[in-house]
Amino acid sequence: MCLFAAAAALNAQTLFFPLTDVRPGLRGVGKTVFSGATIDEFGVEILGVLKNVGPRQSVVLARLSGGSLENSGVLQGMSGSPVYIDGKLLGAVALAFQFSKEPIAGIRPIEDMISAARSNFRTAPRAQARLDDRRLTHLFPQPVSVQSGGGRLVEIATPVAFSGFTPGTLDEFMPELRAIGLEPAQGISGGGGAPSGELARASDLRPGAMISVQLLSGDMSVGADGTVTHIEGENVYAFGHRFLSVGETELPFARSEVVALAPNLSMSFKISAPQEWAGVVTGDYSAAVTGQLGRRAAMVPVSISVTGHNREGKPERPMNYKLAMVNDRYLAPFLLQMALYSAIDATERTLGTGALTLRGQIKFQGADPIRLDDMYAGEGNMPLQVSLAAAIPVAYLLQSGFENLKLENVSLAVEAFNEKKLWHIDQAWPSRKIVRPAESVDLAIVLLGPSGAEMTRTATYRVPVGARPGPLLFTVSDGTVANMNEYQRFIGKRLPSANQVVAFLNKLRSNTNAYVRAWRYDTSYIVQGRNLPQPPPSVSLILGGGQPALSGAEMAYTSDIAEMVVDVGNAVVSGSKTIQVEIEE
Repeated sequence: MCLFAAAAALNAQTLFFPLTDVRPGLRGVGKTVFSGATIDEFGVEILGVLKNVGPRQSVVLARLSGGSLENSGVLQGMSGSPVYIDGKLLGAVALAFQFSKEPIAGIRPIEDMISAARSNFRTAPRAQARLDDRRLTHLFPQPVSVQSGGGRLVEIATPVAFSGFTPGTLDEFMPELRAIGLEPAQGISGGGGAPSGELARASDLRPGAMISVQLLSGDMSVGADGTVTHIEGENVYAFGHRFLSVGETELPFARSEVVALAPNLSMSFKISAPQEWAGVVTGDYSAAVTGQLGRRAAMVPVSISVTGHNREGKPERPMNYKLAMVNDRYLAPFLLQMALYSAIDATERTLGTGALTLRGQIKFQGADPIRLDDMYAGEGNMPLQVSLAAAIPVAYLLQSGFENLKLENVSLAVEAFNEKKLWHIDQAWPSRKIVRPAESVDLAIVLLGPSGAEMTRTATYRVPVGARPGPLLFTVSDGTVANMNEYQRFIGKRLPSANQVVAFLNKLRSNTNAYVRAWRYDTSYIVQGRNLPQPPPSVSLILGGGQPALSGAEMAYTSDIAEMVVDVGNAVVSGSKTIQVEIEE
């Protein structure tokens, strides 16, 4: 009731056009920018109302006219353009038909925009980052679409301008960006983001004006464009649909000016350039983006250094990048991945690298820093491997449920080598098939390297006194396989503090060793992340009974007995082999 009372009071103050009064044939006007900073009007003819397209949400279908719309159709960047009937605000242009021959748009009612922003149900449950993720965009909801007749009415894609990124980066991430409702374009914005200096005056921003949400600025920049729908005091409502549904957030936005319009057969778009800072986006919800004027967002400083080596093995002059990144638990890891990918891609295309080292530190307010120090090599997409290695731990920690955790700064250094420093685990065998308690077994490990080179290493395991008879298995693997085996124990569990998550991340195994895990098929228990193999019968009874005092315990059917590290030198190890011996009395 309070929500509806507040909306009714606001309605009375700002003269909203009620959705209940919308009828086919009504005519109105919309406001948007087609050139520079001038807010122009365009015609609107109401076609009808599509009800219940979302939870208690409706969309008004309308035909637009005037300006350049007859030739361009609905433009990307028009999202949020206000529509008025009899001088009263109906809502915002928010949806359109792809490949439509006419400028037909879906208008989001202003009541839905305000209700979405004020609802206690901020965002739907979100997927959380996993250490075995291979992409981060699955953390963002997919764009909304409405079936209407023979076509689909979809949220107008948000045009996102990238500056300073390699073409290979956009090629790599373009499918993922489009899947979450963003339309990437390279080098068509003002470039370095909005200038620092005084904030724009509140009077400079009016309904119909363009804004650019600046996600990344500096040597690389990312800006997402939309239009202001409504201003109430210092509060701003824009877009008419979600941006990325990140919920409560803090993203800087700038007043923007349109440089040109780009007609397109799929959907035309505005080319804009950010001007002065205007405020902060404070919320990103299903039906609106909300913000406040006159505020500055706290950004995360990011430094990336990439050093290549020439054919003689001597280091080249490093390429250094200085960036300012938004401090958002979902967006920051993805932006960090893209920036690091681009920095590596620029060097790899020049030098043709064979191996990469990643070192650095990611600092947080409210937790110890994550430390990175590892090497990567292979035939695959190496910039993707390394950029994920930096981004995934950040996403995993930020999304672990610690609300007060904030990024403080990121400092990364990459070194690129022409030599492919990679050894693959090819074979492994034991010195004996049968072993008794107190006896040792030698494990021979053969690794294959570049140009057919071969390396043999030996690991020795002594069977404990009192070990019971039966199969004993050894898995020789790279760091990734060993880490994933341990990570399985933590899936679905929440460690009690952010520092414990950091400690777990900082103890992950390096790629530059092989690891021998001795294990058995056995009933064991995992209590608060620790393996308790073969507990005494009395303890097993308590754990198996699921007593409340040990509610964090779970039963496993393999138990780790020991782990040995096998050094192979300054090179990457890949692969996995499992062998078995028999313990006899």
